[in-house]
Amino acid sequence: MDRSALADFLTRHREALRPVDVGLPTGSRRRTPGLRREEVAALAAMSTDYYTRLEQRRGPQPSTQMLAAIARALRLTPDERDYLYRVAGHSAPDRMSAGEYVAPALLRVLDRLADTPAMVIDRLGERLVANGPARALFGDHSGYSGWERSEIYRWFTRPDTERLRYPEDDRGRQSRAQVASLRAAYGVMGSSSRAGELVRELQRLSPEFATLWETHEVARRFEDHKVLVHPQLGPIELDCQVLFTEDQSQALLVLTAAPHSEDEEKLRLLAVLGTQQFADSR
Repeated sequence: MDRSALADFLTRHREALRPVDVGLPTGSRRRTPGLRREEVAALAAMSTDYYTRLEQRRGPQPSTQMLAAIARALRLTPDERDYLYRVAGHSAPDRMSAGEYVAPALLRVLDRLADTPAMVIDRLGERLVANGPARALFGDHSGYSGWERSEIYRWFTRPDTERLRYPEDDRGRQSRAQVASLRAAYGVMGSSSRAGELVRELQRLSPEFATLWETHEVARRFEDHKVLVHPQLGPIELDCQVLFTEDQSQALLVLTAAPHSEDEEKLRLLAVLGTQQFADSR
């Protein structure tokens, strides 16, 4: 671990960011350039004291989980993220399975979407980050770990809860779409990758998945017109659009409703109330 290089790197990149770059209000009284240390710490979900000690060359070696959070908070490019890992004494992560890393270009768009559900997911259906309306609509998944983080995994292993947000007559189509999406990821990542591990785990746990896997359907379908069922607000008719990274390893999903419709009013209610009232609606 190169403490000096790590500290200088963090300081320089923190000072290069403006609040608007990360979706924060600018404010009128800012004595330091760029973001404050407490703002970076909040974005990375860590204590201000912990982050401050890293910039002061006196912190402990950060874990890879901490580094992933810092890379996201500072909107680092893949090359910058790899450098961060190395000066912190870790190997750079495999770019095919980058874990918590989120492409800065997608984050910049997400930061500007406050009034409609939007989230970034990876090839395996793992939610990497979501805004407030998306958490209110789909539930807060921050407590999930391991394979539970994958929507594809939960769809086939927890059908009694995970499928409730879709109308019953649409669930078969969604099952096929989940498998076809995983088949596409499997083709890119290979049988020895996390995609291959997920396939084998689901073949073991879900006869439905095993049957659908043998159909060899391949598709990455996100642009869609769908109905989602919210426990309190009822059915919400939405259009889903997607923005991919250049290598298509991550996707920003944005859900919108027809203007001046009842569904648009329901989305406004989600944006206002957030997850507090609907904390148990997973």
